[in-house]
Amino acid sequence: MIGTHLPHRTMPSPNINERLGNKVISILVLHYTGMESAQKACDWLCREESQVSCHYLIDEQGEITQMVDESMRAWHAGVSSWQGEEDINSRSIGIEIQNKGHGLGYHEFPHLQMKVVAELSKDIITRNNILARHVLAHSDVAPGRKVDPGEKLDWKFLHSQGVGHWVEPEAISGGSFLQEGDSGDPVLALQTMLKFYGYGLDPTGTFDRRTRIVIEAFQRHFRQSRVDGIADASTVATLHRLLRNV
Repeated sequence: MIGTHLPHRTMPSPNINERLGNKVISILVLHYTGMESAQKACDWLCREESQVSCHYLIDEQGEITQMVDESMRAWHAGVSSWQGEEDINSRSIGIEIQNKGHGLGYHEFPHLQMKVVAELSKDIITRNNILARHVLAHSDVAPGRKVDPGEKLDWKFLHSQGVGHWVEPEAISGGSFLQEGDSGDPVLALQTMLKFYGYGLDPTGTFDRRTRIVIEAFQRHFRQSRVDGIADASTVATLHRLLRNV
């Protein structure tokens, strides 16, 4: 199955298997390649030794390469979770977006590339009835382990094209905040809200390292102007807005 948005080319990856447990596709995960070029990324994703793959890769010129049929389980999410589900690969479609990433010179995603990401994503979510809040960053489902596609991906633009969940983030200002080392009911409430939204976090009432990592992942997606792992008023207010609009 390719869908109505045809790829420009195909490069079959050997790193696939059947979706486990007859899982229905309900999640779309966006990644960046984190490599010097799209061709290097394609070559790596199509090597058996890599043990990774994706359904589609979109280069900076907007060219789409399909590597895995949508009916099959691609190995793109790795160890991950969302709303208590840990086998994200069996429930998802994975799109890799060419970008060198944080380690090699992270840069803005070209508008043409973002336009094609939006078009392909819209096609996928429409055919599979994927909820807006289930269009996710790799960092959402694997906080700390992954940071892609990062804070430069234009989620606001994607939302304007009918892709993903988004609210205008609260402006950054002063006021109270929660950070690593804090504890108490406000921390418990924050953790509970993040878990309810879908993040893999156990509410304990203690703002530990895991909580900081999840806050960073949340900020990369929804409050991109400052990614620091501190639950300031802007971060908390943005989370409240999202929860009111699920």
